[in-house]
Amino acid sequence: MRITTHASWAVCAMTLALAAAGCGGGGGGSGDSDAVLSASWGDPQNPLEPSNTNEVQGGKVLDMIFRGLKRYDPETGEAQDMLAEKIETSDSQNFTITVKDGWTFSNGEKVTAQSFVDAWNYGASLRNNQRNAYFFGYIEGYDQVHPEEGEQTADTLSGLKVTGERTFTVKLTQKFSTFPDTLGYNAFAPLPRAFFDDHDAWVKKPVGNGPYLVESYTRGSQMSLRTWDDYPGDDKAQNGGVDLKVYTDNNTAYTDLLAGNLDLVDDVPAAQLKNVRNDLGDRYLNTPAGIIQTLAFPFYDEAWNTEDAKKVRQGLSMAIDRAQITDTIFQKTRTPATDWTSPVLGEDGGFQDGLCGELCEFKPDEAKKLIEEGGGLPGGKVTITFNADTGSHREWVNAVCNSINNALDNERACTANPVGTFADFRNQITDRKMTGPFRAGWQMDYPLIQNFLQPLYYTNASSNDGKWSNKQFDDLVNRANQETDTAKAVDLFQQAEEVVRDNMAAIPLWYQNGSAGWSERLSSVKLNPFSVPVYNEIKVS
Repeated sequence: MRITTHASWAVCAMTLALAAAGCGGGGGGSGDSDAVLSASWGDPQNPLEPSNTNEVQGGKVLDMIFRGLKRYDPETGEAQDMLAEKIETSDSQNFTITVKDGWTFSNGEKVTAQSFVDAWNYGASLRNNQRNAYFFGYIEGYDQVHPEEGEQTADTLSGLKVTGERTFTVKLTQKFSTFPDTLGYNAFAPLPRAFFDDHDAWVKKPVGNGPYLVESYTRGSQMSLRTWDDYPGDDKAQNGGVDLKVYTDNNTAYTDLLAGNLDLVDDVPAAQLKNVRNDLGDRYLNTPAGIIQTLAFPFYDEAWNTEDAKKVRQGLSMAIDRAQITDTIFQKTRTPATDWTSPVLGEDGGFQDGLCGELCEFKPDEAKKLIEEGGGLPGGKVTITFNADTGSHREWVNAVCNSINNALDNERACTANPVGTFADFRNQITDRKMTGPFRAGWQMDYPLIQNFLQPLYYTNASSNDGKWSNKQFDDLVNRANQETDTAKAVDLFQQAEEVVRDNMAAIPLWYQNGSAGWSERLSSVKLNPFSVPVYNEIKVS
């Protein structure tokens, strides 16, 4: 049977936070179930393989075309059974999973236990070079299918066994009490045989088991999704489909919304925040979300990976006036960060207000002193790299640089380095081409403190883009994952977060709300706790 998990604490806190703020808007008319809405979007970095997508734009599509064993409630974030009929364990290390009957992929193939096992084996394999392979790292046999060095010596994970058409077992290398609650993440989605039989064709037009079908995709232009009429789930689409239109500037998307050329924008530009209420009235939504914005560092560059460089990182953090930036640029739709997680977790879920202490306070004199003690900025200046196509990043990066320059009495100390598109920005990061700090916002995959720490800071973790490594941190995370007592597990994760703080592994900037604006055609618009529109519930008139 399923035991008490860390997630239950996080979900309670999140439910309260979202209930206070409100999750949706626009009424609840009947709508036209055949009508198609248009929404702003950005090209994903990688092909839409579930185990190869670890960024927001691709994740939006996967959320529409796939359903996994679990699904995170669009209002509370709670991990609820979706295709899982039951997940049983007696020791938090060996799990027996039963898949619900009656589910198929949109091409008619039946969803079975084998659909999950094949997908997970594919995702874990070193040969397939999947970005999310790391999420399978706790399954026994991962070190054979995805060794740290050399070639893989096995094709499948020894910890996965199909025991019936709808049942399979999972054996982990250690206790991991919250493992079932991670299974709503897209990396764990099932795959049809068509994925393996004609992979190139599948990538061009993905086939899933969610409420939408991919009709067409032209990179740089648009992805068209349409409702799957035979979808067997109880969360059927309330509209006829969604046209995701690619924008390289969210100001243009907002202008198109006002002009009636676009129905939904889920990233209201900072420059429009002062006008959005007048422009849209009650067709605007701003709600708490599990998102934090940070500056990461290239620890693979020796200049940033020394004991002296730690003082420089700390000094840079103290040179940033977070309060002024969140007030003036973001119109108080962001909150200065004081730890490395999110307030939506709540205190019992691991959020520690004030953990960063004075290192996250604006203290220009001390900032200048620390940077000087650390030998000064590497190369005499610092360049912040960011993608310029979405998120109003140009405005805040310029503001951060101005704050640093003022603190150091040097107008050339910090400069901004915009990269044209998110995909190009991500490619530069994964190719280890960063020479200074870079934007590293994090949107939670699931509502656990573990997800704010392990994927980002654990050695060789999937989203550890700066390649920071610390044995003390890794050991604390391992111990926390094995702990079945919720309070003890959270305490260990918090100790691990203190190691992140003491080393300034990344600079926390601010906690982010989700925002959306929509046209008069739409109703029942809301954002889930991950700041993603709940597309299937949107109604179109």
